[in-house]
Amino acid sequence: MLVAAALATTLAAAAGCSDDGDDNGASGGTQTLEKVIYLTSFGTFGRDSYAYVAKEKGYFRDAGFDVEIKPGAGSGEGIKQIVAGSAQFTPIDLTGGLLAAGGPGKATGFTAVGAIQQRTMAAIMSLDGYGINSPKDLEGKTLADTPGSVVRNLFPTYAKLANVDASKVKFVNGNPQTLFGTLAGHKVDGIGQFVVGKPTIETIAKGKTAVLLPYSDYLQDLYGNVLITNSTYAKENPEKVKKFTGALLKGLEDAITNPDEAGNVLKKNVPTADPKSAAAELTLMAPFVRSEASGVPVGALDSQRVARSIAILQGSGQIQAGLTPEQIISFDLVPNA
Repeated sequence: MLVAAALATTLAAAAGCSDDGDDNGASGGTQTLEKVIYLTSFGTFGRDSYAYVAKEKGYFRDAGFDVEIKPGAGSGEGIKQIVAGSAQFTPIDLTGGLLAAGGPGKATGFTAVGAIQQRTMAAIMSLDGYGINSPKDLEGKTLADTPGSVVRNLFPTYAKLANVDASKVKFVNGNPQTLFGTLAGHKVDGIGQFVVGKPTIETIAKGKTAVLLPYSDYLQDLYGNVLITNSTYAKENPEKVKKFTGALLKGLEDAITNPDEAGNVLKKNVPTADPKSAAAELTLMAPFVRSEASGVPVGALDSQRVARSIAILQGSGQIQAGLTPEQIISFDLVPNA
């Protein structure tokens, strides 16, 4: 009987380790995959293709998840959906999270569990000939962005440090899918965007050269996107969160290592995507994912850097005193924390 029991256990373990592509069971054996909704950071551009890579290569499945990927609409909307429970994971710009948690609304119910980019990619984007070549040129211009975008929300701090009168810059509402077209048609002078959007806008604008004003020129301590989840979910399921984060970061590393492959994966899942533009975005994103500081692993977050970011936002009057890094980041769940 003991031998038979041992044999049965061995066979069960072997079955659990097999990769037959069946989404009805996780790598742990007969356990059913947990269905989760993952929101991209902003639309379905190349910068977010790593999530599709993680799904395509089975990393999510091996971690025990059946993931549905939906297009996100910026940090503000992402936070709302995570807190409401209508999505379980999404990347948001960490600064956007700090503004939400430390601002007048004092948003709660979400926590960051890993970094996607070690530096902010936020920027103002324009096109050559639109009259924007330096931060001061923004005065008197009209910019478009989504209402909850970190680029838009952080603009007062950027403007203060760049010696721009923010009251002389007009913002109008846009959405992720139409911002590039709005800029290409010169319906606005600039848009809020990430620096990796350069190849995409130049393709849409039929060869016009993009002009970028990166926020990192003045805000060097700020992280870029971080992965967030619901605070209660993280507290009750720490191991699941670690597994999901690990699977996503594995897809991220694959995507920036082989951007052409990732672009094709995105095209397979999003027929309207341009694989070449997607690959170009990932190539530009790679230095933001892999820190220039030696020995800092992909996904890591440093509490002292976050504290300095908080101090910058407090100094510019955008968040109130009292916010700490631990209130918005679960450092015990961050990779290699």
